[in-house]
Amino acid sequence: MPLPFKHLTSTKQLTRVDTEEILRVAAEMQTVRTKGKSDLLKGKVLASLFYEPSTRTRLSFETAMLRLGGDVLTAEGIQFSSLYKGETIEDTMEMVGQYADIIAMRHPDQGSAEKAASASKVPFINAGDGPGQHPTQALLDLYTINDEMGKVDSLKIAMVGDLRYGRTVHSLSYLLGLYNNISFTLISPQELTMPEKVTSFFKEKNISYEEHDDIAAGLDADILYMTRVQQERFADKSEYERLKLKYILSAKHLKDKKVTVMHPLPRVGEISTDVDALPNAAYFRQAGNGVPVRMALLAMLLGKA
Repeated sequence: MPLPFKHLTSTKQLTRVDTEEILRVAAEMQTVRTKGKSDLLKGKVLASLFYEPSTRTRLSFETAMLRLGGDVLTAEGIQFSSLYKGETIEDTMEMVGQYADIIAMRHPDQGSAEKAASASKVPFINAGDGPGQHPTQALLDLYTINDEMGKVDSLKIAMVGDLRYGRTVHSLSYLLGLYNNISFTLISPQELTMPEKVTSFFKEKNISYEEHDDIAAGLDADILYMTRVQQERFADKSEYERLKLKYILSAKHLKDKKVTVMHPLPRVGEISTDVDALPNAAYFRQAGNGVPVRMALLAMLLGKA
């Protein structure tokens, strides 16, 4: 089934039918991935535009395209692009659309993805727009939750850390709102609580949530979703230094706990390395799931799934 949209900029545009079809195709792509390479997108070109630092998202998009037999054009860093010279995002999209069949872009400004999509004549995917949205991360998170738990409905989700600026938790919250009997435990310092745009969504959808400042409140959840405090969102470096290691999850916290630990990565000390060997540490498996999910999106948006 084709997706009912040309561009993916936000998880708020997705329905449950859309998400489940993406997860289904991603599961098929996992099989394709294990076999090595497909020719499904042979002759197609992905423009990979990353104007903000990225490792996992950029490499997994590019790997996804290469696994499907396509080619990749890469631009990395605003300082090396015409945006640095003052070109508008709209003009950049018009130009890049002359070279590529599909575009994935990360940009530091919230709202940049909507501007780009409005001007793009080829399918466009938001790979993160500042503190705004990160829909493909949310989809791979959902894929991971379903893969680890065997379901998505009726789960307790604890989110920890930088909930104010964390686009991953915002995007995932909206996506989980499509499922039944989801409840949230939101754990953060007062300075980094979940923004009103998300808590209003919870209220509108009658989704249960609690707010705490102690990580212990989330240890009996089904999913413990850790996040880093994002230095790049702070104008005051001393404020970042004060908050960055407010929560440090260690193996001691998880003794006799079954909670599945996720993290969008990179971590900067908020998960101790002694957690890595535990069977319920899912964050590296989560990162790996970015490839089949992005393979699915590339194929579906190009009408080849």
